[in-house]
Parts: sequence; C-alpha cells; structure tokens
Amino acid sequence: MIEITCNDRLGKKVRVKCNPDDTIGDLKKLIAAQTGTRWEKIVLKKWYTIYKDHIKLEDCKLLANLICFVS
Repeated sequence: MIEITCNDRLGKKVRVKCNPDDTIGDLKKLIAAQTGTRWEKIVLKKWYTIYKDHIKLEDCKLLANLICFVS
C-alpha cells in the first residue's frame, strides 16, 4: 500500500492509502469518501499534468508525491 497526500489549495490536506494497481478513478473515489466532494468533480493534477481516470497509479509514478485536486 502507498500513501498519497492530496491538497485542495484551500488549506485542507487529505491522506489516502491505496494500492499501486488502483486507477486514478479509484483514487478519486477514496478522496471523495474522505472529503465529501462528489468524485466526478475532482480533478487530479500535478503542476500542469491532468490525470485521466483510466491510468494506473504505478504507470504515472505518483508514489509518495503531492497531488493537488480541485473540485
């Protein structure tokens, strides 16, 4: 299991534990469960790269990196 820290840039940080073979869509659902935001409205991005829902976490190298999400 890996732990990913998500920041909404409004002062709220969330830690989510997931498996490397999970997809970005699965990660969005875990974040939505902790924040109360609908998972369809969450956009995961790192700098200017926006991650699509079908990509696996092990493919986009998000292990232990900071991800910003905007709802």
